[in-house]
Amino acid sequence: MTLSENIVDQIKTAMKSGDKVRLETLRSLRALILEFEKSGVDREMTSDDEFKILNSSAKKRKDAIEQYEAVGRTDTANAERAELAIIMEFLPAQMSEDEVRAEVKALAASIGATQQADFLWKTHGCGNEGSQG
Repeated sequence: MTLSENIVDQIKTAMKSGDKVRLETLRSLRALILEFEKSGVDREMTSDDEFKILNSSAKKRKDAIEQYEAVGRTDTANAERAELAIIMEFLPAQMSEDEVRAEVKALAASIGATQQADFLWKTHGCGNEGSQG
């Protein structure tokens, strides 16, 4: 099922349940998808396009949350948080900081990196290896 089909199905469900926040958020995502489809791009929407639309929409919500909190509008910030949570349902799960650290440590061990500069040297072969150190 494509993202567009999934959103249309969820719009129907939100209409039936009367969940206005979910309905409006899904409608805004559907509008972004329709805008892409009507933009004259002569191809089908790819998963990368879907990710960009969702990620952009999530970023806008995060920025709005920060701005509303900065001026003390917690009620509006909470509304944006609710919309962000709905959008995040469609994005792949992000790695936690601990998971990222574990992956970096595993990568460092696999290439024999002992310091930050080793990543550049060993993964890209940059510079003159004889002048290290």
